[in-house]
Amino acid sequence: MWDIFLKTVPFFALIALGYVAARTKFFTPEATAYLTKFVFYFALSAMIFRFAANLSLSEIFDLRFVMAYFWGTLFVYLIATFVSLFRGLSIAEGAVEAQVAVIGNVGFLGIPMLVLLLGDGAVGPVMMVLAVDLIFFGSLTVILITGSRDGQVHWGILKTVGLGLIKNPMIVSIVLGLMVSGFALPIPAPANEFLAILGGAATPGALFAIGASLAGKSAERLAVAGWLSFCKLGLHPLFVALAALYIFKVEPYAAGVMIAAAALPVAGNVYMIAQHYGVAPTRVSAAILVSTSISILTLSGVIAWVTTL
Repeated sequence: MWDIFLKTVPFFALIALGYVAARTKFFTPEATAYLTKFVFYFALSAMIFRFAANLSLSEIFDLRFVMAYFWGTLFVYLIATFVSLFRGLSIAEGAVEAQVAVIGNVGFLGIPMLVLLLGDGAVGPVMMVLAVDLIFFGSLTVILITGSRDGQVHWGILKTVGLGLIKNPMIVSIVLGLMVSGFALPIPAPANEFLAILGGAATPGALFAIGASLAGKSAERLAVAGWLSFCKLGLHPLFVALAALYIFKVEPYAAGVMIAAAALPVAGNVYMIAQHYGVAPTRVSAAILVSTSISILTLSGVIAWVTTL
């Protein structure tokens, strides 16, 4: 585990650098917003497209993998939802807390870290995890929030969800990359080099942006943040591991990548949704800060364990 921990240190050091830069006001909130936009729409999209263009759909899609991750994640989603309802929260708040409990920072942290630590073979499984998170669980939360407010689920909600997916550069990059791969379209050398250079900015840019965004997060309501962080860093990888290894019998390497992805801290886009709909943004903010801080140790431990698989 010590070797894995040392390998993860540079990643969290970059996050810490971004945090310090923002806390000291050297990096303003506006600068953080623009850096995040650059990484999200350009650098990370280029990295994902380049990865996907060199894979086939058969290398990415595995029904047992999808079912294992889906059911393991859904179980934790339901646990978090029931606990929130038991505490007397609304359906909208429960949906947000449930998303906090299962949506990890796969795009900004997971892709660069897991590919480097677990090898290039991790690309396909990580993309599948990202797709399930965005397409199903992200959409489910939006449907529950808007449906609880309107009293029913109508076509307007589904249209909003569909447009959100179409406009998501991560989904677009995966689809376009697989199309290039599926049709065996050659990528000209200058274009490939362009994508490599632009994609190379994704890892340092994303990690720095994570840290800078954490500087603006609140640490209020630590009891709830602690519970949600426990769900994300403890229960989520546990139930995903049970589903992958013992129920669906996923191939060990892919199962290991899936479990490591489930152990990632809460994603920043959960806060964006909470803030957009005005549902518990402070609670989400605290969970992101707490889970990211604790994951320095827990994530190293999980990665060290899955490498034995």
